[in-house]
Amino acid sequence: MPEHTAAADFAALLRELKDRSGLSYGVLAKRLHMSTSTLHRYCNGDAVPADYAPVERLARLCKAHPEELVELHRRWVLADAVRGRKGAAAAETPPEEADSGTGPGQAASEAAPPAEAASAGAPPAAPADADTGAGPAPARRRTRTAVLAGIAVAAVAAGVALAVGLPGGGSDGDGDGGRHRPVGAAGVTAEGTAPASSSPPSAAASPSSPAKGTGPARTPAGSAPAGAPSGEGQKSGVPVTVRAEPYAWESPCSQRYLADKPASEMKPPPLEEGAAAWVAAHGAVSSGQQYLRLTVQGTGPETVVVDGLTVRVAGKRAPLAWNDYAMAYPGVGCGGGVQTRAFAVSLDSARPSLTPEPGNEDFPFKVSESDPEVYYLTASVSAYDVDWYLELKWSSGDRSGTLTVDDEGRPFRTSGNKGRPAYEFPIGGDGWVPEGTTKLE
Repeated sequence: MPEHTAAADFAALLRELKDRSGLSYGVLAKRLHMSTSTLHRYCNGDAVPADYAPVERLARLCKAHPEELVELHRRWVLADAVRGRKGAAAAETPPEEADSGTGPGQAASEAAPPAEAASAGAPPAAPADADTGAGPAPARRRTRTAVLAGIAVAAVAAGVALAVGLPGGGSDGDGDGGRHRPVGAAGVTAEGTAPASSSPPSAAASPSSPAKGTGPARTPAGSAPAGAPSGEGQKSGVPVTVRAEPYAWESPCSQRYLADKPASEMKPPPLEEGAAAWVAAHGAVSSGQQYLRLTVQGTGPETVVVDGLTVRVAGKRAPLAWNDYAMAYPGVGCGGGVQTRAFAVSLDSARPSLTPEPGNEDFPFKVSESDPEVYYLTASVSAYDVDWYLELKWSSGDRSGTLTVDDEGRPFRTSGNKGRPAYEFPIGGDGWVPEGTTKLE
């Protein structure tokens, strides 16, 4: 989808919600803790928010219906993806081309003479005007680039020669000296299976055998396809991507975290977009329940069927004996409501499984690049401290596979909070106090 179309469609729905609410830009900006000019840029299509959290808060302030929330998230995903591709294309533009207008072919040809000198074993000779400053600026820049390229090639050639002369660098021993073992990102072989001697990067691997087309197990789920190293989605042939947001909030009133710190050492509750950083800073764990938002999108125009999501438990222990901190400020109203594509799971169960919330459909669903889906999962627990992750089963034509979805290479973690000391942060206060002791005026 063209950039202007994706951003314009997203902005159009934002403007529609804003206009319908009857609230001014100034009032909305104040409630969202952002500048009026920033909100103007979002609603005019001049900018796309990097995070979805402020968009969702804006929609809720404007009394958006559940169907509108889903459509708004879909449009934001498309606009954000287009912006990401634009940023990647700009990053791949060679600085020399952007500066001097020199094409790749010219740069390569000018670097060739030093490379030939290096291959002959002699250091490259600097051109006569390399240090004199003679000649036009672009010419001097290209000359310096060619000299540096020649020096680099010479250094690489010397390193190769030294490696060949070292013990074990030849063909004795195991036949390849360990130099021809194809290893990909994060200890995953080029064939897409973990090496026999490598440990999985997180607590546990999937207990089930990989299906045909399954990517490497226990890799992070992000903008690249889950189950494939970052940037390898197209190479792996996986036609679907999964973005997991493990610190999304259904509403501030519902979100709590356990932390092994006294109240005097805890920072005030964050906004939703700051939750991940707040959790990391305090070593906190989702308390009682975890609200997970999954965005599933195809990588091409073909239709991909999402056949189901399976919950896998990687570890189960007694609940954490930590303090329980509520994210809601006492007296502040809470929004929320059941989303479409909403599911629940009890991690206390011996075999946890997802069940659709009332009024929601169950799998399978269809996705493509222009038609993503958003799933909302509420995982609840009271009797255990649970490490868990998800397996997403997909199919497209004669291909199928299973993707592992987790918290950037680690399992999600949710602990029961029954009987734990609970704290809240009063509005206008300067610290946490025991929950229920705040007097509301």
